[in-house]
Amino acid sequence: MLSKLIPEYIFETSWEVCNMVGGIYTVLSTRAATLQERLGDKLIFIGPDVWNEIESPYFKEDSSLFPEWISYTYANYGLKIRTGRWKIPGEPVAVLVDFRPLMEKKNQVYGHVWEIAGVNSMVAYGDYDESSMFGYSTGMIMESYYKFFKITANQNVVAHFNEWMTTFGEFYVREHLPAVATIFTTHATSIGRSIAGNHKPLYDYMPEYNGDQMAYELNMVSKHSTEKQGAKHADCFTTVSDITARECTQLLERKPDVVTPNGFEDDFVPKGRAFTAKRKDARKSLKNVAETLLGYKLEDNALFIGTAGRYEYKNKGIDIFIESLKHLYDFQDMNRQVVAFIMVPAWVKSSRTDLAEALKQPGKYVDSYNRITTHELHDYYNDNIMGALHWFHFRNQPSEKVKVIFVPSYLNGTDGIFNKSYYDLLIGMDFTVFPSYYEPWGYTPLESVAFSVPTITTDLSGFGQWVSSAPQDIRKGVGIVHRSDYNSYEVALHIAEMMHEFLKLNETEIKKVRNQAFLIAEKALWKHFITFYDDAYNIAIRAMRDRL
Repeated sequence: MLSKLIPEYIFETSWEVCNMVGGIYTVLSTRAATLQERLGDKLIFIGPDVWNEIESPYFKEDSSLFPEWISYTYANYGLKIRTGRWKIPGEPVAVLVDFRPLMEKKNQVYGHVWEIAGVNSMVAYGDYDESSMFGYSTGMIMESYYKFFKITANQNVVAHFNEWMTTFGEFYVREHLPAVATIFTTHATSIGRSIAGNHKPLYDYMPEYNGDQMAYELNMVSKHSTEKQGAKHADCFTTVSDITARECTQLLERKPDVVTPNGFEDDFVPKGRAFTAKRKDARKSLKNVAETLLGYKLEDNALFIGTAGRYEYKNKGIDIFIESLKHLYDFQDMNRQVVAFIMVPAWVKSSRTDLAEALKQPGKYVDSYNRITTHELHDYYNDNIMGALHWFHFRNQPSEKVKVIFVPSYLNGTDGIFNKSYYDLLIGMDFTVFPSYYEPWGYTPLESVAFSVPTITTDLSGFGQWVSSAPQDIRKGVGIVHRSDYNSYEVALHIAEMMHEFLKLNETEIKKVRNQAFLIAEKALWKHFITFYDDAYNIAIRAMRDRL
């Protein structure tokens, strides 16, 4: 059996390098420490310089790092770059590139990429231009580094591109640096997400869907085209779960070479007494904000439930979560109050000044008809979450056992109400619910169990499928509900029944469930999952050698 080929250099790029947007930031930032330990400063991340005059909270600039290369890149490629460290564990080298000069040449770039890769950019709109020019600039940066530091074809170099936004970099590297092995990872296909988000049945009809046809129907031609060609031309094509691998095979017409599940590092989870103190502080904060907003005291044993993630109302299962709370509300033998927090960033206007002021005065409540949102929204009437809460008649009255609080702001520590990060509040939850319809992996339930918070998800999430191939009860740490294209009512009812059963558990039983959750999280550490990336690097390098 051939031994695995190991890269000497890894360039990795994503729109989310030093730019926290979603789950890909978590993937890259937690994996970085493991790779940096192996490669040192030969692991180089490339991200977009989107901060302008604002100092990035994720990037520590170091102008003494490769100063001559910075000058060389500007002189030979016309691109301004900043070098420094990504402020994450391991502190790997990060390069931020100002890709805006390429915007003036986008039509020439689009024409050239059509010739070399067959990407149709004619009907592009929205964020396609910026993403593509950023991607193209990353390829130029890799070539600049390769030439300046005189890397040779005898050295194993891997260029790793994440999501369709970076594919133009892949095409550039294939053309200009043929001795560099390329990996393309799709964390979710753009057309699959669009099919699901447009309320079309994705799973039952999967074998019948044609990706190109659906791209025309859903006005996704350019994004789908660059993603499909990125998959086709990469030396190694990967995705994050078996369920997304089937989607890629059907819609992108290439079966992934390897599935690389998303791991994480637990260094952000406090240990021992620090954990106990953090959990106590989080519960105090959640209770304080809830009581101040609701206008009355909660019971000491009130159960805190949470859901979070991007505002994809159907795909993330936010609709099902709200419906399950209504079913829970209808149970007659509720023996505890339940406070459900929907922590989903929306079109937020500002923090509520009345709530912020009341929080400064212990025992004071807000005087408002709005007992639901912690922040002001620009448009209450067209917000899906607000519409569902009104539809199901959630009023948050003292007599009601189930209360729902909508937190529509990013929880980054400066939201104006909690002023804590999401993790600093997650640790205080009793359990979480993520009933996703479209979820290639699912970091939110994984993050929950990392904090020993039991969670409920579905078998349509990559994480749920990884935990168990069959539905299971929340007593195992992760409750998994079977979900299909057409059983949303049953899913909501099943989740409500699980929540109802959890309410009946005593402290000893809850402690056991929390421990089960933690044990599941331990299995997903990068020390276990990094081997899948080693397989991807080996496949890419061997494929590169074969084509040369």
